[in-house]
Amino acid sequence: MLLCIDCGNTNTVFSVWDGDKFRCTLRTTTEHQRTADQYFVWFSTLMQHHKVPVDIDEVIISSTVPRVVFNLRVLCDHYFSCRPMVVGKPDCALPVAPRVDQGTTVGSDRLVNTVSGFDRHGGDLIIVDFGTATTFDVVDTDGAYIGGVISPGVNTSLEALHMAAAALPHVDVTKPQSAIGTNTVACMQSGIYWGYVGLVEGIVRLIRIERERPMKVIATGGLAPLFAQGTEIFDSVEDDLTMHGLVLIHRYNRERDTA
Repeated sequence: MLLCIDCGNTNTVFSVWDGDKFRCTLRTTTEHQRTADQYFVWFSTLMQHHKVPVDIDEVIISSTVPRVVFNLRVLCDHYFSCRPMVVGKPDCALPVAPRVDQGTTVGSDRLVNTVSGFDRHGGDLIIVDFGTATTFDVVDTDGAYIGGVISPGVNTSLEALHMAAAALPHVDVTKPQSAIGTNTVACMQSGIYWGYVGLVEGIVRLIRIERERPMKVIATGGLAPLFAQGTEIFDSVEDDLTMHGLVLIHRYNRERDTA
């Protein structure tokens, strides 16, 4: 079975693909100090809970945190007896190369989402990912990543607001009942929620103007369903976009190696 690992700044997700479907998906906090042994104890314990055998023979990794990749490689070597594919490395090819400024390094998560979004929806696509940063990835007609936008993530903005203004509390992200808040928490929730809805709608509008063509908009990330409640700009909300992309990239490289 194939183990897909998506390591983000906040969370790391493990999904097990049996060739037809994902058998289980596990999530943990991203910590670069975590050893290969710790990963395996956590992973194997939860696999037992889900009654899925730890029968991993191939691994593909996407990571925006370079320091964790070493221990994930050790995990694959010691416990799964395989060498993982790592998105962004020279030996892990993409179906279509990104078209960006020379010398630019594109986050592997953005490349994976591009491959996945193109497979499901075709080109002329904007992928909005609500993660530690809120990113906008623009996919060309042929499936190439051609650039995008990076803005602060929702929770990152809330934390910065709390740190900069000591009188303001920590608040949960939720859709407020009205735009005008009548207490501090409601005011903050309204500013964050409707502020990000406005940010998404505004950036999508500008991208469409620059591209001079219709563009589908796909939302992904943990907060995507919540923000989709406040706007009709999304054509689809997908929680498995990155994992689907990892499966596609792994398959593409295996077929390429045997061609």
